[in-house]
Amino acid sequence: MTEHTIQINDAPIAQTLSAVELLARQIADYFKQKRPASIPNQVYEAISQLQTQIAILNQRVSHLAQEKRQLSALTEVSQVVNSSLELDDVLQVVMDTIIRLTQAERGFLMLRDEYGNMVTRIARNWEHESVDATEKAFSRTVVNQVIDNGAPVLTTNAQQDPRFSSQESIISLNLRSILCVPLRVKSVVTGVIYADNRIHSGLFSTHDLDLLAAFANEAAVAIENARLFASVRETLDKVTELKNLMNNVFDSIASGVITADMEEKILLCNRAAERILGLTSLQMVGQPLQSSLMPLSALLEPELEKIRSNQQPIQGLEARPTLPERGQVDLRLSLSPLNGVQHQSPGFAIVFEDETEKKRLEAQRRLFERMVSPAVIQQLNPEKLALGGKRQQISVLFADIRGFTSFSETLQPEQLVSVLNRYLAAAADAVLREEGTVDKFLGDAVMAWFNAPIPQPDHSLRAVRAALSIRSAIIALHAELPPSSQLSFGVGIHRGDAVLGLVGSERRLDYTAIGDSVNTARRIQENALAGQILITQDVYAEVADAVYAKEATPILAKGKREPIQVYEVIGLR
Repeated sequence: MTEHTIQINDAPIAQTLSAVELLARQIADYFKQKRPASIPNQVYEAISQLQTQIAILNQRVSHLAQEKRQLSALTEVSQVVNSSLELDDVLQVVMDTIIRLTQAERGFLMLRDEYGNMVTRIARNWEHESVDATEKAFSRTVVNQVIDNGAPVLTTNAQQDPRFSSQESIISLNLRSILCVPLRVKSVVTGVIYADNRIHSGLFSTHDLDLLAAFANEAAVAIENARLFASVRETLDKVTELKNLMNNVFDSIASGVITADMEEKILLCNRAAERILGLTSLQMVGQPLQSSLMPLSALLEPELEKIRSNQQPIQGLEARPTLPERGQVDLRLSLSPLNGVQHQSPGFAIVFEDETEKKRLEAQRRLFERMVSPAVIQQLNPEKLALGGKRQQISVLFADIRGFTSFSETLQPEQLVSVLNRYLAAAADAVLREEGTVDKFLGDAVMAWFNAPIPQPDHSLRAVRAALSIRSAIIALHAELPPSSQLSFGVGIHRGDAVLGLVGSERRLDYTAIGDSVNTARRIQENALAGQILITQDVYAEVADAVYAKEATPILAKGKREPIQVYEVIGLR
Protein backbone atom coordinates (compact mmCIF):
# COMPACT_ATOMS: atom_id res chain seq x y z
CA MET A 1 0.00 0.00 0.00
CA THR A 2 1.28 3.49 -0.83
CA GLU A 3 2.54 5.46 2.14
CA HIS A 4 0.63 8.77 2.42
CA THR A 5 2.42 11.63 4.28
CA ILE A 6 0.40 14.70 5.28
CA GLN A 7 2.39 17.95 5.65
CA ILE A 8 1.01 21.27 6.95
CA ASN A 9 3.32 24.30 7.03
CA ASP A 10 2.24 27.15 9.31
CA ALA A 11 5.84 27.94 10.30
CA PRO A 12 5.93 31.64 9.17
CA ILE A 13 2.96 32.67 11.36
CA ALA A 14 4.11 30.69 14.40
CA GLN A 15 7.67 31.94 14.07
CA THR A 16 6.52 35.58 13.80
CA LEU A 17 4.29 35.32 16.86
CA SER A 18 7.04 33.60 18.84
CA ALA A 19 9.47 36.36 17.89
CA VAL A 20 6.98 39.08 18.89
CA GLU A 21 6.27 37.28 22.18
CA LEU A 22 10.02 37.03 22.87
CA LEU A 23 10.51 40.72 22.07
CA ALA A 24 7.65 41.73 24.39
CA ARG A 25 9.14 39.64 27.17
CA GLN A 26 12.55 41.18 26.67
CA ILE A 27 11.07 44.72 26.77
CA ALA A 28 9.11 43.92 29.92
CA ASP A 29 12.20 42.47 31.59
CA TYR A 30 14.21 45.53 30.57
CA PHE A 31 11.70 47.93 32.06
CA LYS A 32 11.57 45.88 35.27
CA GLN A 33 15.32 46.18 35.68
CA LYS A 34 15.82 49.73 34.38
CA ARG A 35 12.68 51.65 34.75
CA PRO A 36 13.16 55.26 33.49
CA ALA A 37 11.32 57.79 35.61
CA SER A 38 10.18 59.59 32.50
CA ILE A 39 7.96 56.68 31.36
CA PRO A 40 4.49 56.69 32.89
CA ASN A 41 3.02 53.66 34.68
CA GLN A 42 0.42 53.32 31.94
CA VAL A 43 3.15 52.35 29.49
CA TYR A 44 4.45 49.63 31.77
CA GLU A 45 0.94 48.27 32.20
CA ALA A 46 0.31 48.38 28.46
CA ILE A 47 3.51 46.46 27.77
CA SER A 48 2.57 43.81 30.36
CA GLN A 49 -0.93 43.45 28.85
CA LEU A 50 0.59 43.25 25.36
CA GLN A 51 2.87 40.43 26.52
CA THR A 52 -0.12 38.53 27.93
CA GLN A 53 -2.23 39.07 24.81
CA ILE A 54 0.61 37.98 22.54
CA ALA A 55 0.98 34.74 24.56
CA ILE A 56 -2.77 34.10 24.30
CA LEU A 57 -2.69 34.84 20.58
CA ASN A 58 0.23 32.49 20.13
CA GLN A 59 -1.70 29.71 21.88
CA ARG A 60 -4.73 30.33 19.68
CA VAL A 61 -2.62 30.28 16.54
CA SER A 62 -1.00 27.05 17.68
CA HIS A 63 -4.45 25.54 18.37
CA LEU A 64 -5.77 26.71 14.99
CA ALA A 65 -2.68 25.35 13.29
CA GLN A 66 -3.28 22.02 14.95
CA GLU A 67 -6.92 22.05 13.82
CA LYS A 68 -5.83 22.99 10.33
CA ARG A 69 -3.36 20.12 10.28
CA GLN A 70 -6.06 17.71 11.45
CA LEU A 71 -8.61 18.98 8.94
CA SER A 72 -6.07 18.93 6.14
CA ALA A 73 -5.11 15.41 7.15
CA LEU A 74 -8.75 14.33 7.19
CA THR A 75 -9.32 15.93 3.78
CA GLU A 76 -6.34 14.21 2.29
CA VAL A 77 -7.22 10.88 3.90
CA SER A 78 -10.79 11.23 2.66
CA GLN A 79 -9.45 11.65 -0.84
CA VAL A 80 -7.25 8.61 -0.38
CA VAL A 81 -9.94 6.31 0.99
CA ASN A 82 -12.46 7.47 -1.61
CA SER A 83 -9.99 6.96 -4.42
CA SER A 84 -9.44 3.28 -3.56
CA LEU A 85 -11.92 0.44 -3.85
CA GLU A 86 -9.64 -2.15 -2.27
CA LEU A 87 -11.23 -2.75 1.13
CA ASP A 88 -8.04 -3.80 2.94
CA ASP A 89 -6.20 -0.70 1.69
CA VAL A 90 -9.05 1.58 2.76
CA LEU A 91 -9.22 0.06 6.23
CA GLN A 92 -5.50 0.41 6.80
CA VAL A 93 -5.41 4.06 5.71
CA VAL A 94 -8.41 4.88 7.90
CA MET A 95 -6.94 3.22 10.98
CA ASP A 96 -3.40 4.62 10.63
CA THR A 97 -4.79 8.13 10.13
CA ILE A 98 -6.99 7.91 13.22
CA ILE A 99 -4.06 6.81 15.39
CA ARG A 100 -1.90 9.59 14.03
CA LEU A 101 -4.53 12.31 14.55
CA THR A 102 -5.60 11.23 18.03
CA GLN A 103 -2.19 10.01 19.23
CA ALA A 104 -3.91 6.81 20.36
CA GLU A 105 -1.89 3.79 21.38
CA ARG A 106 -4.12 1.33 19.53
CA GLY A 107 -6.98 1.44 17.07
CA PHE A 108 -9.57 -1.15 16.07
CA LEU A 109 -12.05 -1.06 13.20
CA MET A 110 -15.01 -3.44 13.39
CA LEU A 111 -17.58 -4.17 10.67
CA ARG A 112 -20.72 -6.28 10.56
CA ASP A 113 -20.27 -9.61 8.81
CA GLU A 114 -22.88 -11.37 6.65
CA TYR A 115 -24.55 -12.68 9.82
CA GLY A 116 -24.82 -9.26 11.47
CA ASN A 117 -22.01 -9.84 14.00
CA MET A 118 -19.33 -7.23 14.64
CA VAL A 119 -15.98 -8.59 13.54
CA THR A 120 -12.60 -6.88 13.91
CA ARG A 121 -11.34 -6.25 10.40
CA ILE A 122 -8.16 -4.40 11.27
CA ALA A 123 -6.20 -3.56 14.44
CA ARG A 124 -3.21 -1.19 14.31
CA ASN A 125 -0.86 0.42 16.80
CA TRP A 126 0.94 3.78 16.99
CA GLU A 127 3.87 2.31 15.02
CA HIS A 128 1.56 1.62 12.03
CA GLU A 129 1.84 -2.10 12.57
CA SER A 130 -0.84 -4.73 12.95
CA VAL A 131 -1.65 -5.41 16.60
CA ASP A 132 -0.36 -8.74 17.86
CA ALA A 133 -2.99 -11.36 18.68
CA THR A 134 -2.08 -11.13 22.39
CA GLU A 135 -2.80 -7.37 22.35
CA LYS A 136 -6.19 -7.45 20.66
CA ALA A 137 -8.30 -7.28 23.84
CA PHE A 138 -10.42 -4.10 24.15
CA SER A 139 -13.47 -2.88 26.02
CA ARG A 140 -16.48 -4.60 24.52
CA THR A 141 -18.69 -2.70 26.95
CA VAL A 142 -17.82 0.58 25.23
CA VAL A 143 -18.17 -0.96 21.78
CA ASN A 144 -21.56 -2.51 22.55
CA GLN A 145 -22.83 0.78 23.96
CA VAL A 146 -21.90 2.59 20.74
CA ILE A 147 -23.49 -0.14 18.64
CA ASP A 148 -26.69 -0.17 20.70
CA ASN A 149 -27.11 3.60 21.09
CA GLY A 150 -25.49 4.73 17.85
CA ALA A 151 -23.80 7.55 19.81
CA PRO A 152 -20.03 8.09 20.22
CA VAL A 153 -18.31 7.50 23.56
CA LEU A 154 -15.43 9.50 25.06
CA THR A 155 -13.77 8.89 28.39
CA THR A 156 -10.60 10.59 29.54
CA ASN A 157 -10.02 8.09 32.33
CA ALA A 158 -12.05 4.89 32.17
CA GLN A 159 -10.66 3.78 35.54
CA GLN A 160 -12.53 6.64 37.23
CA ASP A 161 -15.45 7.03 34.84
CA PRO A 162 -18.60 5.88 36.71
CA ARG A 163 -20.03 4.51 33.44
CA PHE A 164 -17.23 1.98 33.04
CA SER A 165 -15.08 1.83 36.19
CA SER A 166 -16.82 -1.30 37.42
CA GLN A 167 -16.33 -3.21 34.15
CA GLU A 168 -13.90 -6.10 34.43
CA SER A 169 -12.29 -5.46 31.05
CA ILE A 170 -11.60 -1.82 31.96
CA ILE A 171 -9.85 -2.89 35.14
CA SER A 172 -7.97 -5.95 33.83
CA LEU A 173 -6.75 -4.19 30.69
CA ASN A 174 -5.90 -1.00 32.63
CA LEU A 175 -7.72 1.11 30.05
CA ARG A 176 -7.67 4.86 30.47
CA SER A 177 -8.35 7.11 27.48
CA ILE A 178 -11.00 5.59 25.18
CA LEU A 179 -12.63 7.01 22.07
CA CYS A 180 -15.27 5.07 20.10
CA VAL A 181 -17.49 6.33 17.28
CA PRO A 182 -20.03 4.54 15.06
CA LEU A 183 -19.74 4.05 11.31
CA ARG A 184 -23.05 4.82 9.64
CA VAL A 185 -24.38 4.28 6.14
CA LYS A 186 -27.88 5.66 5.56
CA SER A 187 -28.49 5.91 9.34
CA VAL A 188 -27.58 2.25 9.81
CA VAL A 189 -24.63 1.40 12.08
CA THR A 190 -22.36 -0.77 9.97
CA GLY A 191 -19.35 -0.76 12.28
CA VAL A 192 -17.35 1.13 14.89
CA ILE A 193 -13.96 2.79 15.22
CA TYR A 194 -12.35 2.23 18.63
CA ALA A 195 -9.15 3.90 19.88
CA ASP A 196 -7.59 3.78 23.34
CA ASN A 197 -4.49 4.45 25.39
CA ARG A 198 -3.54 2.33 28.37
CA ILE A 199 -0.93 4.77 29.69
CA HIS A 200 -2.15 8.36 29.45
CA SER A 201 -5.35 9.79 30.88
CA GLY A 202 -7.04 12.81 29.34
CA LEU A 203 -5.50 12.03 25.92
CA PHE A 204 -8.70 12.58 23.95
CA SER A 205 -10.86 15.71 23.91
CA THR A 206 -14.34 16.56 22.73
CA HIS A 207 -12.66 18.16 19.76
CA ASP A 208 -11.08 14.79 18.91
CA LEU A 209 -14.48 13.17 19.31
CA ASP A 210 -16.19 15.66 16.95
CA LEU A 211 -13.36 15.39 14.46
CA LEU A 212 -13.38 11.60 14.52
CA ALA A 213 -17.20 11.42 14.28
CA ALA A 214 -17.14 13.62 11.17
CA PHE A 215 -14.41 11.53 9.63
CA ALA A 216 -16.19 8.30 10.54
CA ASN A 217 -19.22 9.23 8.44
CA GLU A 218 -17.12 9.71 5.34
CA ALA A 219 -14.97 6.68 6.12
CA ALA A 220 -18.13 4.57 6.50
CA VAL A 221 -19.22 5.49 2.98
CA ALA A 222 -15.77 4.72 1.59
CA ILE A 223 -15.69 1.38 3.42
CA GLU A 224 -19.17 0.50 2.19
CA ASN A 225 -18.18 1.40 -1.36
CA ALA A 226 -15.14 -0.82 -1.05
CA ARG A 227 -17.29 -3.64 0.32
CA LEU A 228 -19.78 -3.22 -2.51
CA PHE A 229 -16.93 -3.21 -4.99
CA ALA A 230 -15.53 -6.40 -3.46
CA SER A 231 -18.99 -7.97 -3.63
CA VAL A 232 -19.46 -6.90 -7.24
CA ARG A 233 -16.00 -8.17 -8.12
CA GLU A 234 -16.73 -11.50 -6.42
CA THR A 235 -20.02 -11.73 -8.31
CA LEU A 236 -18.26 -10.82 -11.53
CA ASP A 237 -15.66 -13.49 -10.90
CA LYS A 238 -18.43 -16.03 -10.36
CA VAL A 239 -20.21 -14.87 -13.49
CA THR A 240 -16.97 -15.08 -15.44
CA GLU A 241 -16.32 -18.55 -14.06
CA LEU A 242 -19.86 -19.58 -14.93
CA LYS A 243 -19.50 -18.10 -18.40
CA ASN A 244 -16.26 -20.01 -18.94
CA LEU A 245 -17.97 -23.16 -17.70
CA MET A 246 -20.91 -22.57 -20.04
CA ASN A 247 -18.50 -21.96 -22.92
CA ASN A 248 -16.73 -25.22 -22.14
CA VAL A 249 -20.06 -27.04 -21.94
CA PHE A 250 -21.22 -25.34 -25.13
CA ASP A 251 -18.05 -26.37 -26.93
CA SER A 252 -18.18 -29.92 -25.55
CA ILE A 253 -21.69 -30.59 -26.91
CA ALA A 254 -21.41 -33.25 -29.60
CA SER A 255 -24.24 -31.71 -31.58
CA GLY A 256 -23.60 -28.60 -33.62
CA VAL A 257 -25.32 -25.52 -32.16
CA ILE A 258 -25.79 -22.13 -33.81
CA THR A 259 -27.72 -19.22 -32.30
CA ALA A 260 -28.95 -16.27 -34.33
CA ASP A 261 -31.04 -13.15 -33.74
CA MET A 262 -34.39 -12.51 -35.34
CA GLU A 263 -32.64 -10.79 -38.25
CA GLU A 264 -30.91 -14.12 -38.88
CA LYS A 265 -27.46 -12.86 -37.95
CA ILE A 266 -25.34 -15.59 -36.32
CA LEU A 267 -24.49 -14.84 -32.67
CA LEU A 268 -22.70 -17.99 -31.48
CA CYS A 269 -21.55 -21.34 -32.78
CA ASN A 270 -19.79 -24.21 -31.04
CA ARG A 271 -16.90 -26.36 -32.18
CA ALA A 272 -19.19 -29.18 -33.27
CA ALA A 273 -20.99 -26.78 -35.63
CA GLU A 274 -17.63 -25.76 -37.08
CA ARG A 275 -16.70 -29.39 -37.63
CA ILE A 276 -20.05 -30.42 -39.10
CA LEU A 277 -20.39 -27.46 -41.46
CA GLY A 278 -16.71 -27.26 -42.37
CA LEU A 279 -16.57 -23.56 -41.39
CA THR A 280 -14.81 -21.62 -38.63
CA SER A 281 -16.53 -19.37 -36.09
CA LEU A 282 -14.83 -16.38 -37.71
CA GLN A 283 -16.55 -17.27 -40.97
CA MET A 284 -19.97 -17.57 -39.30
CA VAL A 285 -20.35 -15.29 -36.25
CA GLY A 286 -21.79 -11.93 -37.28
CA GLN A 287 -22.71 -13.20 -40.73
CA PRO A 288 -26.23 -13.80 -42.13
CA LEU A 289 -27.48 -17.37 -41.91
CA GLN A 290 -28.30 -17.38 -45.60
CA SER A 291 -24.68 -16.82 -46.63
CA SER A 292 -23.13 -19.12 -44.03
CA LEU A 293 -25.64 -21.94 -44.51
CA MET A 294 -26.33 -21.48 -48.21
CA PRO A 295 -26.87 -25.23 -48.92
CA LEU A 296 -29.54 -25.30 -46.17
CA SER A 297 -31.21 -21.94 -46.81
CA ALA A 298 -34.05 -23.38 -48.90
CA LEU A 299 -34.94 -25.77 -46.05
CA LEU A 300 -34.42 -23.35 -43.17
CA GLU A 301 -36.14 -20.19 -44.39
CA PRO A 302 -39.77 -21.42 -44.26
CA GLU A 303 -39.14 -23.14 -40.90
CA LEU A 304 -37.65 -19.99 -39.38
CA GLU A 305 -40.68 -18.06 -40.54
CA LYS A 306 -42.86 -20.53 -38.62
CA ILE A 307 -40.82 -19.93 -35.45
CA ARG A 308 -41.24 -16.16 -35.83
CA SER A 309 -45.00 -16.53 -36.05
CA ASN A 310 -45.80 -19.21 -33.45
CA GLN A 311 -42.66 -19.37 -31.23
CA GLN A 312 -42.80 -23.17 -31.21
CA PRO A 313 -39.78 -25.51 -31.68
CA ILE A 314 -39.43 -27.62 -34.79
CA GLN A 315 -37.68 -30.97 -34.58
CA GLY A 316 -36.68 -33.84 -36.80
CA LEU A 317 -35.87 -31.98 -40.03
CA GLU A 318 -33.69 -34.05 -42.32
CA ALA A 319 -31.42 -32.65 -44.99
CA ARG A 320 -28.76 -33.97 -47.32
CA PRO A 321 -26.87 -30.90 -48.48
CA THR A 322 -23.58 -30.77 -50.33
CA LEU A 323 -21.14 -28.72 -48.26
CA PRO A 324 -18.09 -27.06 -49.90
CA GLU A 325 -15.59 -28.60 -47.47
CA ARG A 326 -17.20 -32.01 -46.87
CA GLY A 327 -19.28 -32.90 -49.86
CA GLN A 328 -22.65 -34.58 -49.37
CA VAL A 329 -23.66 -35.08 -45.73
CA ASP A 330 -26.72 -36.30 -43.86
CA LEU A 331 -28.00 -33.88 -41.21
CA ARG A 332 -30.85 -33.90 -38.73
CA LEU A 333 -31.91 -30.44 -37.58
CA SER A 334 -33.96 -29.01 -34.74
CA LEU A 335 -34.94 -25.35 -34.45
CA SER A 336 -36.22 -23.60 -31.33
CA PRO A 337 -36.82 -20.00 -30.20
CA LEU A 338 -34.56 -18.54 -27.53
CA ASN A 339 -36.19 -17.54 -24.24
CA GLY A 340 -36.59 -13.81 -23.87
CA VAL A 341 -38.27 -11.20 -21.67
CA GLN A 342 -42.08 -11.09 -21.66
CA HIS A 343 -42.32 -13.99 -24.07
CA GLN A 344 -40.43 -12.05 -26.73
CA SER A 345 -37.78 -14.27 -28.26
CA PRO A 346 -34.48 -12.53 -29.05
CA GLY A 347 -33.63 -15.16 -31.64
CA PHE A 348 -33.46 -18.87 -32.21
CA ALA A 349 -31.13 -21.84 -31.99
CA ILE A 350 -30.35 -24.44 -34.64
CA VAL A 351 -29.06 -27.84 -33.52
CA PHE A 352 -27.29 -30.04 -36.07
CA GLU A 353 -26.93 -33.78 -35.70
CA ASP A 354 -24.38 -35.16 -38.14
CA GLU A 355 -25.80 -38.52 -39.20
CA THR A 356 -23.51 -39.00 -42.19
CA GLU A 357 -21.52 -41.78 -40.59
CA LYS A 358 -24.64 -43.28 -39.02
CA LYS A 359 -26.39 -43.39 -42.40
CA ARG A 360 -23.32 -44.94 -43.98
CA LEU A 361 -23.16 -47.63 -41.30
CA GLU A 362 -26.88 -48.27 -41.62
CA ALA A 363 -26.51 -48.72 -45.37
CA GLN A 364 -23.62 -51.09 -44.78
CA ARG A 365 -25.70 -53.02 -42.24
CA ARG A 366 -28.60 -53.32 -44.66
CA LEU A 367 -26.20 -54.60 -47.28
CA PHE A 368 -24.68 -56.99 -44.74
CA GLU A 369 -28.13 -58.24 -43.80
CA ARG A 370 -28.76 -59.04 -47.45
CA MET A 371 -25.54 -61.03 -47.46
CA VAL A 372 -25.92 -62.64 -44.02
CA SER A 373 -29.10 -63.68 -42.24
CA PRO A 374 -30.30 -61.03 -39.72
CA ALA A 375 -30.67 -63.84 -37.20
CA VAL A 376 -26.99 -64.64 -37.59
CA ILE A 377 -26.03 -60.99 -37.26
CA GLN A 378 -27.88 -60.75 -33.95
CA GLN A 379 -25.92 -63.72 -32.62
CA LEU A 380 -22.56 -62.12 -33.38
CA ASN A 381 -20.84 -60.16 -30.62
CA PRO A 382 -18.22 -57.81 -32.12
CA GLU A 383 -16.44 -57.72 -28.75
CA LYS A 384 -16.00 -61.50 -28.61
CA LEU A 385 -15.42 -62.57 -32.20
CA ALA A 386 -13.32 -65.71 -32.30
CA LEU A 387 -12.72 -68.44 -34.83
CA GLY A 388 -14.56 -71.69 -34.19
CA GLY A 389 -18.16 -72.66 -33.52
CA LYS A 390 -20.56 -74.99 -31.76
CA ARG A 391 -22.15 -78.30 -32.73
CA GLN A 392 -25.80 -78.04 -33.74
CA GLN A 393 -28.34 -80.27 -35.51
CA ILE A 394 -29.65 -78.52 -38.63
CA SER A 395 -31.52 -79.16 -41.83
CA VAL A 396 -29.37 -78.18 -44.82
CA LEU A 397 -30.83 -77.14 -48.20
CA PHE A 398 -28.88 -76.92 -51.44
CA ALA A 399 -30.57 -75.54 -54.59
CA ASP A 400 -28.71 -75.37 -57.91
CA ILE A 401 -29.85 -74.00 -61.27
CA ARG A 402 -29.91 -76.72 -63.91
CA GLY A 403 -28.41 -76.00 -67.33
CA PHE A 404 -26.88 -72.73 -66.23
CA THR A 405 -23.41 -73.47 -67.59
CA SER A 406 -24.61 -73.88 -71.19
CA PHE A 407 -27.05 -71.01 -70.74
CA SER A 408 -24.23 -68.67 -69.66
CA GLU A 409 -22.42 -69.22 -72.95
CA THR A 410 -25.21 -67.47 -74.89
CA LEU A 411 -25.39 -64.17 -72.93
CA GLN A 412 -23.19 -61.20 -72.18
CA PRO A 413 -21.94 -61.08 -68.57
CA GLU A 414 -24.23 -58.17 -67.65
CA GLN A 415 -27.31 -59.99 -68.98
CA LEU A 416 -26.22 -63.22 -67.35
CA VAL A 417 -25.89 -61.60 -63.91
CA SER A 418 -29.28 -59.94 -64.27
CA VAL A 419 -31.03 -63.26 -65.00
CA LEU A 420 -29.04 -65.11 -62.32
CA ASN A 421 -29.97 -62.58 -59.65
CA ARG A 422 -33.67 -63.06 -60.34
CA TYR A 423 -33.40 -66.84 -59.82
CA LEU A 424 -31.21 -66.53 -56.72
CA ALA A 425 -33.46 -63.85 -55.25
CA ALA A 426 -36.50 -66.13 -55.67
CA ALA A 427 -34.67 -68.92 -53.85
CA ALA A 428 -33.39 -66.68 -51.06
CA ASP A 429 -36.82 -65.13 -50.49
CA ALA A 430 -38.36 -68.58 -50.15
CA VAL A 431 -35.76 -69.54 -47.51
CA LEU A 432 -36.17 -66.29 -45.56
CA ARG A 433 -39.96 -66.63 -45.47
CA GLU A 434 -39.42 -69.86 -43.55
CA GLU A 435 -36.95 -68.03 -41.24
CA GLY A 436 -34.02 -69.99 -42.60
CA THR A 437 -30.45 -68.76 -42.88
CA VAL A 438 -29.00 -68.19 -46.33
CA ASP A 439 -25.40 -69.24 -45.84
CA LYS A 440 -24.02 -68.25 -49.23
CA PHE A 441 -24.47 -68.18 -52.98
CA LEU A 442 -22.13 -70.59 -54.76
CA GLY A 443 -22.19 -69.34 -58.32
CA ASP A 444 -25.59 -70.53 -59.52
CA ALA A 445 -26.38 -72.41 -56.27
CA VAL A 446 -27.86 -71.45 -52.92
CA MET A 447 -26.90 -72.99 -49.55
CA ALA A 448 -29.20 -72.51 -46.57
CA TRP A 449 -29.94 -74.11 -43.21
CA PHE A 450 -32.64 -74.18 -40.56
CA ASN A 451 -32.65 -74.54 -36.75
CA ALA A 452 -29.75 -72.17 -36.20
CA PRO A 453 -28.98 -69.79 -34.74
CA ILE A 454 -32.62 -69.72 -33.57
CA PRO A 455 -33.97 -73.16 -32.50
CA GLN A 456 -36.80 -74.43 -34.75
CA PRO A 457 -38.35 -77.77 -33.69
CA ASP A 458 -39.89 -78.19 -37.16
CA HIS A 459 -36.71 -77.21 -39.04
CA SER A 460 -36.90 -80.14 -41.47
CA LEU A 461 -40.47 -79.24 -42.44
CA ARG A 462 -39.43 -75.62 -42.89
CA ALA A 463 -36.67 -76.71 -45.26
CA VAL A 464 -39.15 -78.76 -47.32
CA ARG A 465 -41.65 -75.89 -47.44
CA ALA A 466 -38.86 -73.56 -48.56
CA ALA A 467 -37.94 -75.98 -51.39
CA LEU A 468 -41.57 -76.16 -52.55
CA SER A 469 -41.75 -72.35 -52.45
CA ILE A 470 -38.62 -72.18 -54.62
CA ARG A 471 -40.26 -74.42 -57.18
CA SER A 472 -43.45 -72.33 -57.17
CA ALA A 473 -41.47 -69.10 -57.45
CA ILE A 474 -39.56 -70.42 -60.45
CA ILE A 475 -42.82 -71.32 -62.20
CA ALA A 476 -44.09 -67.78 -61.59
CA LEU A 477 -40.79 -66.38 -62.83
CA HIS A 478 -41.04 -68.33 -66.08
CA ALA A 479 -44.18 -66.36 -66.90
CA GLU A 480 -42.07 -63.19 -66.96
CA LEU A 481 -38.98 -64.51 -68.79
CA PRO A 482 -38.52 -65.53 -72.41
CA PRO A 483 -38.28 -69.28 -73.08
CA SER A 484 -34.53 -69.02 -73.58
CA SER A 485 -34.13 -67.78 -70.01
CA GLN A 486 -36.44 -70.27 -68.32
CA LEU A 487 -34.32 -72.41 -66.01
CA SER A 488 -35.07 -74.67 -63.03
CA PHE A 489 -33.57 -75.64 -59.69
CA GLY A 490 -32.60 -79.05 -58.42
CA VAL A 491 -32.92 -79.23 -54.61
CA GLY A 492 -31.38 -81.54 -52.03
CA ILE A 493 -32.19 -81.57 -48.26
CA HIS A 494 -30.50 -83.49 -45.45
CA ARG A 495 -30.75 -83.40 -41.65
CA GLY A 496 -27.80 -83.94 -39.29
CA ASP A 497 -25.14 -82.42 -37.02
CA ALA A 498 -22.84 -79.63 -38.16
CA VAL A 499 -20.50 -77.13 -36.56
CA LEU A 500 -21.70 -73.53 -36.97
CA GLY A 501 -19.29 -70.68 -36.43
CA LEU A 502 -16.62 -68.42 -37.85
CA VAL A 503 -14.05 -69.76 -40.27
CA GLY A 504 -11.25 -67.94 -42.05
CA SER A 505 -8.74 -65.48 -40.58
CA GLU A 506 -8.79 -62.40 -38.42
CA ARG A 507 -8.87 -60.24 -41.57
CA ARG A 508 -11.55 -62.21 -43.43
CA LEU A 509 -14.27 -64.19 -41.65
CA ASP A 510 -17.17 -66.26 -42.84
CA TYR A 511 -20.02 -67.53 -40.66
CA THR A 512 -20.95 -70.97 -42.05
CA ALA A 513 -21.87 -74.58 -41.30
CA ILE A 514 -19.35 -77.39 -41.71
CA GLY A 515 -19.93 -81.15 -41.42
CA ASP A 516 -20.93 -84.32 -43.20
CA SER A 517 -24.58 -83.27 -43.18
CA VAL A 518 -23.67 -80.30 -45.38
CA ASN A 519 -21.71 -82.48 -47.84
CA THR A 520 -24.54 -85.03 -47.98
CA ALA A 521 -27.13 -82.37 -48.80
CA ARG A 522 -24.93 -81.10 -51.61
CA ARG A 523 -24.38 -84.56 -53.09
CA ILE A 524 -28.15 -85.18 -53.09
CA GLN A 525 -28.74 -81.84 -54.85
CA GLU A 526 -26.19 -82.77 -57.51
CA ASN A 527 -28.31 -85.82 -58.36
CA ALA A 528 -31.66 -84.01 -58.44
CA LEU A 529 -33.26 -83.30 -61.80
CA ALA A 530 -34.62 -79.90 -62.85
CA GLY A 531 -37.56 -79.05 -60.62
CA GLN A 532 -36.97 -82.12 -58.44
CA ILE A 533 -36.78 -81.96 -54.60
CA LEU A 534 -34.90 -84.85 -52.98
CA ILE A 535 -34.78 -85.47 -49.22
CA THR A 536 -32.91 -88.09 -47.18
CA GLN A 537 -34.42 -90.81 -45.01
CA ASP A 538 -33.73 -88.76 -41.87
CA VAL A 539 -35.68 -85.79 -43.24
CA TYR A 540 -38.51 -87.94 -44.52
CA ALA A 541 -38.94 -89.51 -41.06
CA GLU A 542 -39.62 -86.01 -39.65
CA VAL A 543 -42.00 -84.76 -42.35
CA ALA A 544 -43.77 -87.88 -43.58
CA ASP A 545 -47.08 -86.89 -41.99
CA ALA A 546 -46.98 -83.41 -43.55
CA VAL A 547 -45.88 -84.03 -47.15
CA TYR A 548 -46.55 -86.21 -50.13
CA ALA A 549 -43.35 -87.98 -51.15
CA LYS A 550 -42.31 -91.07 -53.05
CA GLU A 551 -39.29 -93.26 -52.72
CA ALA A 552 -36.62 -92.53 -55.32
CA THR A 553 -33.64 -94.47 -56.55
CA PRO A 554 -30.86 -94.52 -53.93
CA ILE A 555 -27.95 -92.26 -54.75
CA LEU A 556 -24.37 -93.40 -54.97
CA ALA A 557 -22.87 -90.18 -53.76
CA LYS A 558 -19.21 -89.33 -54.13
CA GLY A 559 -17.32 -90.11 -50.93
CA LYS A 560 -20.07 -92.35 -49.57
CA ARG A 561 -19.53 -96.13 -49.24
CA GLU A 562 -23.22 -96.94 -49.06
CA PRO A 563 -26.05 -95.64 -51.28
CA ILE A 564 -28.18 -92.90 -49.78
CA GLN A 565 -31.89 -93.57 -49.61
CA VAL A 566 -33.80 -90.53 -50.88
CA TYR A 567 -37.40 -89.47 -51.40
CA GLU A 568 -38.84 -87.08 -53.96
CA VAL A 569 -41.20 -84.50 -52.47
CA ILE A 570 -44.39 -84.00 -54.47
CA GLY A 571 -46.15 -81.47 -52.26
CA LEU A 572 -47.67 -80.68 -48.87
CA ARG A 573 -50.57 -82.68 -47.48
